[in-house]
Amino acid sequence: MNHLISIDDLSLPEIHDILSLAATVEAIPNPEKARLLPGALLATLFFEPSTRTRLSFETAVTRLGGRVIGFSDAAASSTAKGESFSDTVQTVSRYADVLAVRHPKEGTARLASQISRVPVVNAGDGANQHPTQTLLDLYTIQKCFGRISDLRIALAGDLKYSRTVHSLCRALMLFDRVEITLVSPPSLRLPAYLKSAPGTTATFAETESLPDALRSADLLYMTRIQRERFPDAVDYEKVKNVYRLDARMLSGLPDTFKVLHPLPRVNEIAPDVDSTPHAAYFDQAANGVTIRQAVLLDLLRARPA
Repeated sequence: MNHLISIDDLSLPEIHDILSLAATVEAIPNPEKARLLPGALLATLFFEPSTRTRLSFETAVTRLGGRVIGFSDAAASSTAKGESFSDTVQTVSRYADVLAVRHPKEGTARLASQISRVPVVNAGDGANQHPTQTLLDLYTIQKCFGRISDLRIALAGDLKYSRTVHSLCRALMLFDRVEITLVSPPSLRLPAYLKSAPGTTATFAETESLPDALRSADLLYMTRIQRERFPDAVDYEKVKNVYRLDARMLSGLPDTFKVLHPLPRVNEIAPDVDSTPHAAYFDQAANGVTIRQAVLLDLLRARPA
């Protein structure tokens, strides 16, 4: 890779390659001591709030022997003085070896890749894409089931604005015989263009019923209703609590059934789910460090021998 902007930038063999590299990195007993990226400098340009993505990027490069510069709030950067996004990228790409960029506007990561002197990773651009989240989702699914093909996956919640769902859908369509059930109210349905791709064997079904989807799935990928994406606060209030998963709803499902969530959660997964064998979302978050280590190693041409 030269940059990682969209999951559509990766072929299926390239995705498998990143997942394999992640497994190799995870198997290294002390990656801090291996210092696979000694002296590498990651710049995190986060114009939008983040916990897991930003901190896992920082943890990833630090454990590989590199260092971090950057900001976690646009108000702490010169954009607060009126500096353009382009000038910020132009400047910081002269300081660092790789940039991780998060921004509330779609297309900003692609723009950054066209300006930057160094590789750019899209850490989330509005409601568009979040490719490293998708890679860690795929890695988690593979670890849970030993495969990604031939699975029945329910995606629930905000399917219209969720960049994690958008990226994941595009990736799942590359794998064989994946059955995807879309669970959302009519106002938050997945955009139609995300459900078609040449040669895909993935199938889609839609429902408004979460219990119905649970009975016909191997995996539930839950998302929160994202208040910050809604142009109208009234529309958000209508759907904000439309779905809530609790342990009772999972009763009778096999232990192999897993629940994923990109986090943060608000009300959509009750705390009593955490202690069930189905909860995999905190392990999923932990996998973010491993996947982002793999992405950084690939971008900086520093794969372990």
